[in-house]
Amino acid sequence: MKKQLIFPVILGMFILLSIGAVADTKPFSVSGYGIINYANFDWEIDPNRRAAIDVERFVVAPKYRINDTIRLEAEIEFEHGGTGSTMEFDKFEEFGEFETEIEKGGEIIVEKLAAVFSIQSALNLRVGHIIVPVGLVAKRHRPQHYFTTTRPEAEAHIIPTIWHETGVELFGTLGSLKYQAQIINGLDSTGFSSRHWIVRGHQLRFETVNAEAPAFVGRLDYAFNENATVGISGYYGDTAANRPKPDTDFDAYVGIASLHGFYEMNAVKVRGLFLWGTLQNADRLSKVNRTLSNNLNVKRTPIGSSAIGYYIEAGYDVLSFFRTAKASSHVLDLFARYDYYDTMASVEGLIFDNPRWERNTWTFGVNYHVHPKLVFKSHYSLRQLAQKDLNKERTFALGLGFQY
Repeated sequence: MKKQLIFPVILGMFILLSIGAVADTKPFSVSGYGIINYANFDWEIDPNRRAAIDVERFVVAPKYRINDTIRLEAEIEFEHGGTGSTMEFDKFEEFGEFETEIEKGGEIIVEKLAAVFSIQSALNLRVGHIIVPVGLVAKRHRPQHYFTTTRPEAEAHIIPTIWHETGVELFGTLGSLKYQAQIINGLDSTGFSSRHWIVRGHQLRFETVNAEAPAFVGRLDYAFNENATVGISGYYGDTAANRPKPDTDFDAYVGIASLHGFYEMNAVKVRGLFLWGTLQNADRLSKVNRTLSNNLNVKRTPIGSSAIGYYIEAGYDVLSFFRTAKASSHVLDLFARYDYYDTMASVEGLIFDNPRWERNTWTFGVNYHVHPKLVFKSHYSLRQLAQKDLNKERTFALGLGFQY
């Protein structure tokens, strides 16, 4: 989006917010969330890394109910404080070589834009640009849904978060079981890399999205109640046919499976995820990607034929010991989380299995909810790399998150 359009868009969003605030009983409504973070780094592999502040995201999600069976829904995200160009200095992706690239300093992204047809509780239809429901963050991505200032790293380094594509979805509820089934446009394998596996295969670099090969997505969640759920999700689709140029003569199917769940009852919160993925012909794909143009703004690094990640986090509200009616909305969660993820869990051919990309992290912190819609966050994390030397990355972070 051009810079001269930013102000009208922001003004329009705040007008919508104002309308929604006084029109709760009318067809139009608005919700959303936002988060601002500060991080201080002590990384052995990058001792000069500077502390940073990031207006990570502000999301506006308007909905309009046309009638009892049809509604329109959208989700617009402002990332990293706006739009523009910046220089990124990445000295780790190419096995320690220095690499400079140009990428957007911020983005305005339409994460959702769809029509929803409510037929019955067991069968409904969503058509348009939709959220891909793989993993836990896809359904629980607001600041109140995870403890740390940023989304869980074991998930965010393997699949896009939030992942959104264009397609058709059937969804519904059968007793305690909820399901989703989608046919959507697939990924572009030119964006795959050692560090983030398929994350940057999410087609955001061009005005239009290549849709030569579709992908198939499914999800099942069993809800014991509204605060306790377990589920599975999966993705399968070819990523070679959606490349900007027809430069491959082989398939590159990606398959992903996820097991996830959460339990949030009284003072206790526990959440967890296991994620596994595989990539067909990863060695041949890596070789082709090495020849891509610098202008494409991709990493061009070797790709793992599989990736694996999991995390578990648990927190306890210590104010529950001193709960009074006056302070009933205040929550002080002490928490811990363990992440493990390897974006090169296995490799093919002559590809080097770089230990830099096998990572595990212990994180400890405090979340203070002054209101159910406003939270102050803090955490300290120690990430350990599988390489022998310069393998510790310590981070202290603060955050402010809200939803409305």
